[in-house]
Amino acid sequence: MPEKKVLVPGPDHPITVEPTQARVVVKAGGRVIADSRNAFTLQESTYPAVQYIPLADVDAGVLERTDHETYCPYKGDASYYTLNAGEVKGENAVWTYEKPYDPVARIKDHVAFYPNVVDSIELVED
Repeated sequence: MPEKKVLVPGPDHPITVEPTQARVVVKAGGRVIADSRNAFTLQESTYPAVQYIPLADVDAGVLERTDHETYCPYKGDASYYTLNAGEVKGENAVWTYEKPYDPVARIKDHVAFYPNVVDSIELVED
């Protein structure tokens, strides 16, 4: 098996991970499934910003681990969960980097949601 290519963020592909300056509330199936004041905003190159929420701030009852995995040369191996929240069911709709590379180490033990699967991902000013 070939070695995985590891890339470091830089001027051609910047990545920042900063504390989110608001409360992050994720709703699915008509209810709150995640609520955190400890999320991180990951901004990668020209992609939309992604909210990474501590796993501890997510309703564990809506997550079911899957065998699906992907690889990002900037962040590492991603593992996935299926989301099951009432009417909202999304296979591999939630992902996490359990051993992220050093430049994005802050997202360890955090999850992100595909915004097209959940009802909403809101940034709420307290």
